[in-house]
Amino acid sequence: MAILGNIIKGFIDVKDSLSSEKNPVQEQKEVLEKLLNKAKHTAFGKHYDFETLLESEDPASAFAIKVPYFDYNKIQKEWWYRLQDGEDDVTWPGHPKYFALSSGTTGKTSKRIPVTDEMIDAIKNTGIQQVFALSNFDFPADFFEKEIMMLGSSTELKEHNDHLEGEISGISASNIPFWFRSYYKPGEEISKIDDWDARVQRIAENAENWDIGALSGIPSWIELMIQKVISYHNLNHIHEIWPNLQVFTSGGVAFGPYEKSFNALMGHPITIIDTYLASEGFVAFQARPDTDAMQLVTDEGVYFEFVPFKPEYINEDGSLITDAPSITLKEVQLDQDYVLIMSTVSGAWRYEIGDTIAFTDVERAEIKITGRTKFFLNTVGSQLSVNKMDDAMKHLEAEFSTKIPEYTICAKRCEDDEFYHCWYIGTEDAHDAMKVSESLDNFLKAANKNYKVARSKALKGVKVKFVNPSVFHEWSGANKKKGGQVKMERVMNEDKFKEWEAFVKEL
Repeated sequence: MAILGNIIKGFIDVKDSLSSEKNPVQEQKEVLEKLLNKAKHTAFGKHYDFETLLESEDPASAFAIKVPYFDYNKIQKEWWYRLQDGEDDVTWPGHPKYFALSSGTTGKTSKRIPVTDEMIDAIKNTGIQQVFALSNFDFPADFFEKEIMMLGSSTELKEHNDHLEGEISGISASNIPFWFRSYYKPGEEISKIDDWDARVQRIAENAENWDIGALSGIPSWIELMIQKVISYHNLNHIHEIWPNLQVFTSGGVAFGPYEKSFNALMGHPITIIDTYLASEGFVAFQARPDTDAMQLVTDEGVYFEFVPFKPEYINEDGSLITDAPSITLKEVQLDQDYVLIMSTVSGAWRYEIGDTIAFTDVERAEIKITGRTKFFLNTVGSQLSVNKMDDAMKHLEAEFSTKIPEYTICAKRCEDDEFYHCWYIGTEDAHDAMKVSESLDNFLKAANKNYKVARSKALKGVKVKFVNPSVFHEWSGANKKKGGQVKMERVMNEDKFKEWEAFVKEL
């Protein structure tokens, strides 16, 4: 009998029954006031006169009028560089102990995003909220006695001046509560291994010693780890070595493109729970089983604003124009794509995280990630978002009975001086490129009226090439780093695409 599991499950069920109804709009109002009050004596707070904002009748509107949007380059150039010079009280009181390194999907150069003690606490508290939400999924008691494989970046953080640096997953894992450490795999020793391939090799070697009930990480890297374990132990599927695996907590990117290839590694279906942990903070998590949407974390140190995702509000580099209108959580509508804006307890202010989201349930503040502002393909007016591209890949998987976990696309002028959408599709199967191109083109014409119009004018056609999915992983390794928070760029500009095609030819 799972005695400990019954105790934990009982506590979670009781805690959930005693929880009061959430009011996300009110929580957000309180979070903004706490942020402004806490930071009013910082250099940033004085510059933008937070004290006066707090005294206004509508602090949210006054805040939006007074404080401009910041992407990473702007806030780093104007404010955060002072933190790296050792200055205190810049955009948040004191000095951050950590900086989250994030190359994102755009290049080799790491961003350094401050992570304060308050942010560490907010991430921990949100993690506890997510554990309590498991009562909605009705897992058996013995699930709560199984181990959890958290596959992020290395927890061996690097010392730099007066702080520690690493990816947010490594920072979070290095700060896990003591009571959780007996459940945490691959454990502290293996988690500190910086080299991705060496770390996964050690995981494979030790896999038979663990009783894994849940996995957590970015789908592409979790898949590679599972493949390594299966290969090392000569298995048919992962449930032969981890029979009690019941949950995958996916994060960082949409799970949809990986669903078919991921399920092929399982012996039976498992529960997928989406999370949204960014370098800037814990944004959202899936709180109930009858949806794949995620609930915004509206009460833990992050204030959200939303800008309607329209081409006229977006600069060529994916940033917002200066006067793009923002709205609060109280004003959002269903099924409208928004650029997500965050202000946080780490001293990010009206910060463009680079993601687009849409609300699936306004009252519950539930969202889905719909893409990246930098991955919005609008060359010659095609207006393709990542979610439409993901839908197209699912269509191809169904029509051609294949698995497509990775892809990238560029709109470029080809030899005939015409524009084409050039796709590289990651699959292990052989296909007729002309048939796939035609099917892809027809699907996008039906799914997106702007694409259809573009195809009748300046967009000449679609070109498709196939490569093994491993090429995408090697590209990430060569340009950034394997594992952790690293994600493949879905859309490339022409210069980056030239580098990509040269890389593919060399393999």
